[in-house]
Amino acid sequence: MAAFGHTFPFYTGLKPIFPMDTTLAVIIAIFLTALVTFIIILPGIRGKMRVFWLLRVVTSLFIGAVILAVNFSSEWFVGQVSTNTSYKAFSSKWISADVGLQVGLGGVNITLTGIPVQQLNETINYNEEFTWRLGENYAEEYAKALEKGLPDPVLYLAEKFTPNSPCGLHGQYRLAGHYTSATLWVAFLCWLLANVMLSMPVLVYGGHMLLATGIFQLLGLLFFSTATSLTPPCPLRLGTATLHTHHGPAFWITLTTGLLCVLLGLAMAVAHRMHPQRLKAFFTQSSGEDPALEWNPEEGGLLSPRYRSTAESPEPQDIPLSEASSEACCKKEHPREPDCTL
Repeated sequence: MAAFGHTFPFYTGLKPIFPMDTTLAVIIAIFLTALVTFIIILPGIRGKMRVFWLLRVVTSLFIGAVILAVNFSSEWFVGQVSTNTSYKAFSSKWISADVGLQVGLGGVNITLTGIPVQQLNETINYNEEFTWRLGENYAEEYAKALEKGLPDPVLYLAEKFTPNSPCGLHGQYRLAGHYTSATLWVAFLCWLLANVMLSMPVLVYGGHMLLATGIFQLLGLLFFSTATSLTPPCPLRLGTATLHTHHGPAFWITLTTGLLCVLLGLAMAVAHRMHPQRLKAFFTQSSGEDPALEWNPEEGGLLSPRYRSTAESPEPQDIPLSEASSEACCKKEHPREPDCTL
């Protein structure tokens, strides 16, 4: 019989579950705050440049948010199955539940949700994370899970990723996660440099850094796919069903963003060759209404107007003066001279 608020006295209570990963929530909040800030100052930009400027800001923030978010996401490799399986060790009771597995760059996340949630006089709703990031010990986390007495499906999946498991999933996904995470951080650095260069009179180099951003994202996907395919898939049997995994949303959104960066970088390189004036106009805040300003085709940063130099200014013209005005001017400058006529 259940006790202590419908939970077994030998197991700890359920941890409160946040609707989403707190790290992802912080990243999304930061970039949304930046987007709202830019939208607030949007009315201060005149003419058609307002639309171009908004497009550049939204695209840039989207790329940066994706690179950071997927680096901390646990949905690179996912799988879910509905099954009837045993619930606790040393118990013949079975439950009907949804079992989910999410593999990220820094660890695995295992979920267990009862169908219905209330079964065996207990709330069956678990969300457990096991990490292998630098400084973390996966084996110790698994040992703590055994001490806590987590349900059998959670412990079964977690055991498959331990270093001593014959499946070899720990070394496989840990290696893939480390190399992919490193390349994504390089891609994020290239994204920062691209934003800096696109705000300066070096548009073509900003396009090159945007191209490098996409290349490093695609390179990270190559590392992940290669490392995770080194060994044959390990069967994951849970009760009456088998759990099958596949690439998750984080993998596909990284692929999409990487291809987008590559296309944008190539488009900027081609535009710099064929239509430098249009490329310059797209990345400037001036709408071309002031004829006193001229723009160098090699420039075009956000804050780099090129004013006409003195050497390029029209030659000064001599304005003839009347005889009366010339005599008055001469007497004013040379009062002692008797004859001031020109």
